[in-house]
Amino acid sequence: MNYVHLITIFGLSACLSMVLTGLEIPMLQRLKAGQSIREEGPQAHLAKAGTPTMGGIAMLISLAVASLLAFFAFGAGSEMLVILLVTLAYGLIGFRDDYIKIMQRHNEGLTPRQKIVLQIGAALVFSIYEYFCNPAARAIVLPFYGGIDLGWLTIPFLVFVMVAMTNAVNLTDGLDGLASSVTAVVALFFTVICAIWFGGVKLKAGIYAPSHDSAYFAAAIMGVCIGFLKYNHHPARVFMGDTGSLALGAGLAALAISCGAEFFLPIAGGIYVAEALSVIIQVFVFKTQNGRRFFRMAPLHHHYELGGWSEVKIVTVFSIVTAALCFIALMGIRGR
Repeated sequence: MNYVHLITIFGLSACLSMVLTGLEIPMLQRLKAGQSIREEGPQAHLAKAGTPTMGGIAMLISLAVASLLAFFAFGAGSEMLVILLVTLAYGLIGFRDDYIKIMQRHNEGLTPRQKIVLQIGAALVFSIYEYFCNPAARAIVLPFYGGIDLGWLTIPFLVFVMVAMTNAVNLTDGLDGLASSVTAVVALFFTVICAIWFGGVKLKAGIYAPSHDSAYFAAAIMGVCIGFLKYNHHPARVFMGDTGSLALGAGLAALAISCGAEFFLPIAGGIYVAEALSVIIQVFVFKTQNGRRFFRMAPLHHHYELGGWSEVKIVTVFSIVTAALCFIALMGIRGR
């Protein structure tokens, strides 16, 4: 692995994301592409109404440019382009949803059915490709254990991972800088394991040999998140919207799938899991307990926000917890 190339991809993606986001903000303001705030949400968020959203467009462009550089200049293989394509596909789904809500002034955007059908369709195409064309994707690794082979069940499993992680990241994008901060840490984790854990590790399911291609893409995701934080940290001057959050979720899931690390994703991305579970628990309790609530508000970050935590404190704590979870996940690799 050429670490100079890896650092170059990270630096380029971070700089591009920062520059393009800065250029995008006044354009979004002129288009009046402002965020609408739910009245039932935290009252402090009402002041954010009108803040430009769809900042994920700059993130996707930066991610694509950095990935193409790695492919054409640094010799990255086709696996990275496949990961990029599925990430862009989810970004387009998010863009369509944002466009309907913001530019066409339809508050609901795509219907839930439309969203899930499009997400499953993109995930299915990607999963079938990975199953038949990438041997590493079939050698699914269990932390602290080794490899397992699910056979044909691998395809529906990969679809579930992709759709679940994408929507979990989307739910996490509810505070200034939260999704971008947590995702930058998780992307660093994948950069490390894809760049270092390489060379044919013998597992019960066969030979596990993740490609360095994925390391370049992970470094690019980390870079675009850090660059975007320049304008997304509290008080945010721009939000990524579904354009960014769906793409980031798909990118992380695709990285995990490409090297058989699906079960490491919910450990390193434990915050995403907690955010999604908080919504599921809240809805279940509300519907089965006559309108009672388990959390003050869901997703989980709003529970702490209504408990008196500032946005900065929540983002800081969640990022530190993510770093700790990533360390635990790394220990799972060592304990194979």
